[in-house]
Amino acid sequence: MQEINLIREFPGYDIKQNQALSTYTNTRVGGPADWIFWPRNLDELSEVTRYARNQALPITVLGNASNLIITNQGLRGLVIFLTRLTEVSVNENTVTAAAGAAIIDTAQVACEHDLAGLEWAAGIPGSVGGAVYMNAGAYGGQVDDCLLEAVVLTPEGALKTYSKQALDFGYRHSAVQGTGEIIVSATFQLVPDAKVNIAERMEDFNDRRASKQPLEYPSCGSVFKRPEGYFAGKLIMDAGLQGFQVGGAQVSTKHAGFIVNKGQATGSDYVAVIKHVQAVVHEQFQVDLEPEVRILGE
Repeated sequence: MQEINLIREFPGYDIKQNQALSTYTNTRVGGPADWIFWPRNLDELSEVTRYARNQALPITVLGNASNLIITNQGLRGLVIFLTRLTEVSVNENTVTAAAGAAIIDTAQVACEHDLAGLEWAAGIPGSVGGAVYMNAGAYGGQVDDCLLEAVVLTPEGALKTYSKQALDFGYRHSAVQGTGEIIVSATFQLVPDAKVNIAERMEDFNDRRASKQPLEYPSCGSVFKRPEGYFAGKLIMDAGLQGFQVGGAQVSTKHAGFIVNKGQATGSDYVAVIKHVQAVVHEQFQVDLEPEVRILGE
């Protein structure tokens, strides 16, 4: 059997072999990927994923790689970064963004066109595809408040449109998390408002974020889901865990809900800190903290 060589199979496509994922993640951690691919359009995406499935190559799709931790083992098979699919367009009161567009940029485009509803996303470092996949949210808003529909590429290579209802949104959950489908674009239904009002709300959220979150260090964002009846950050703080560190990964002294990379952290450091935090919080408060962040490569 001939060895798989994606660079040979797809000359001219942006494909790299055996690259450290730490170069491309917000946490700056992650072992090597067998193959990394940056599609420039849907045809490239469709062609390469079809080939990978036919060859039984595992596929992992990432956007800005902001809300995840990749372990030292890295990822086998094909890792696809959608960060070149960034087109954002406006049609009356809707904004449609390709999956690789930054949700921050999408919110900015909405603001420039006097459309409100995405202000909560003004400081979220993720991509539109990742935001839909996770039903991302902040400051009282989330994706399912304003999503109209999303388009996915199915494992069979067809494009399929999901309505908001069909996406079955829940807290940090959407239906596509279990289907193997790749989100390729999303359309948001927004409401007209004066640009100055929208910008003011976005600035307020960003000021609050900067004052409370450890933006000066690489991190994976908020690490744990909010347990019912509690706040994860307060539980971690009350457990005396701020400043707890394994290797280069530390529970932030600024916001206990974040784990930051203080320098040379590895994915294993992050996982060790998460497990320790879970154990101590459970022991002290009998509350189980469930990671919001995706941990890949274990």
